[in-house]
Amino acid sequence: MVEGKKILLGISGSIAAYKSILLTRLLVKAGAEVKVVMTPAARDFVTPLTIGTISKNEVLIDLFREDSWNNHVQLGRWADLMVIAPLSCNTLAKMANGFCDNLLLATYLSAVCPVVVAPAMDEDMWLHPSTKANVSKLKSVGNHVIPVEKGELASGLYGDGRMAEPEQIISYLEMNFFFSNELEGIKALVTAGPTHESLDPVRYIGNQSTGKMGVALAVELARRGATVELVLGPSSLEIKDPRIRVTRVQTAEEMYNACMEIFPSVRMAIMSAAVADYTPVSYSSEKIKKNSGTFTLELARTKDILQTLGEKKKSGQILVGFALENTDEADYARKKLKSKNADMIVLNSLNDSGAGFGVDTNQVTIFEKGGIEIPYGQKTKQQVADDIIDRIIKLL
Repeated sequence: MVEGKKILLGISGSIAAYKSILLTRLLVKAGAEVKVVMTPAARDFVTPLTIGTISKNEVLIDLFREDSWNNHVQLGRWADLMVIAPLSCNTLAKMANGFCDNLLLATYLSAVCPVVVAPAMDEDMWLHPSTKANVSKLKSVGNHVIPVEKGELASGLYGDGRMAEPEQIISYLEMNFFFSNELEGIKALVTAGPTHESLDPVRYIGNQSTGKMGVALAVELARRGATVELVLGPSSLEIKDPRIRVTRVQTAEEMYNACMEIFPSVRMAIMSAAVADYTPVSYSSEKIKKNSGTFTLELARTKDILQTLGEKKKSGQILVGFALENTDEADYARKKLKSKNADMIVLNSLNDSGAGFGVDTNQVTIFEKGGIEIPYGQKTKQQVADDIIDRIIKLL
């Protein structure tokens, strides 16, 4: 996690500077303190007012301002990490050859922290021998270069040169600089998302789960060094962390089978998926037509994944379940903890605003054996994942 880290973000003159707005927002949202330095040319692509408002710090551009100057040495020593995104072809060339004609370059040359750059330029510029030589120079003095992506470019062409997406940049920072190894050697199973129980080729029974909470847990486990098996129901979320192996499923039966296969090999299992409790008894291979004013649907109970894992759990394995309730929440969570033979139940209440499906925040109470109950205030789902993993580590 970048929470609590001091990030110095450099923005150079590139059309990709619009991505720096989202990058700044995501860093701040994740709990980082962000200061931004822009080149004068970057103002043509994104306004200091926008970036300054999002970062909650004044954006610095000029080395000298009237009768004062911006202390680039102090800036370079303040940061835990310096990120230049986008890195234009021009700023790349200046950095590679030691130029110092603006505040961003002066700060770069003064930085005592690691420096990461995310290049952005047209394909012909990116593939030019001079650019390749400049990238090699940057790497040779210890800088880290995030690979460019292939896609549509500002010129209208399609090829290499797109700046990495903000989410990928943050993932790169976490993996390479803020990685913990406290769970190294531990294998974990996480379930996330809904399941879809089909009635016919176009209809299904489902729920509003997006998988955000489960994916946040998988990311946090991987960040701490665990090997993660993520069983993910129907979800639009993309997982690009190479430390997370994703098995995508549709139905409760498919999720059950995947968990049964993986569970014997893991040290911990976190069942955060919103699995359907019932599935249609029969499936129509053709779309069901509207023939009358009412429609009767016969449903059968699905297999209880948490219950089955609780029965199969071996000594030393940790089993965590989730409960989403809106009445008698705590009482139900305590009963579930015992009846499922779980080590922990994470309770979400539908009565809490900013909690539940589809939002970026959550508010939970953790129930553990021995009568331990720990309520938490509303936080981002990534921060909630951090709290949950902290408690699991204590159990380990």
